[in-house]
Amino acid sequence: VQLQASGGGLVQAGGSLKLSCAASGRSFISYAMAWFRQAPGKERAFVSAISWGGGSTSYADSVKGRFTISRDNDKKTVALQMNSLKPEDTATYYCAAVRTRANVGIIPRNIMDDWGKGTQVTVSS
Repeated sequence: VQLQASGGGLVQAGGSLKLSCAASGRSFISYAMAWFRQAPGKERAFVSAISWGGGSTSYADSVKGRFTISRDNDKKTVALQMNSLKPEDTATYYCAAVRTRANVGIIPRNIMDDWGKGTQVTVSS
């Protein structure tokens, strides 16, 4: 599946942004979807994931309660609503897909099948 993330930008601390990831391909519902992020000088880290049907979601502890992941299988999109943003949320955010119909937990980046190009999120203090 091919992925295209969008929605990044510059926002003040405490603000909100909504990232979107558009997928192309016929098997979108066969994939669990996830968001990762990578700050300068750091490894790419798991942020959130959602199962193929949306019934299972997972979040990194650092974003739990502030971020919400969702998906629309008809539109082949995945969204990440980010609220109460902090300067430490500044990173390039990547959308990724893994072919599975299992429930999701914290997903290692090395098992993801497909990646989109990143979208930059900058949170100013």
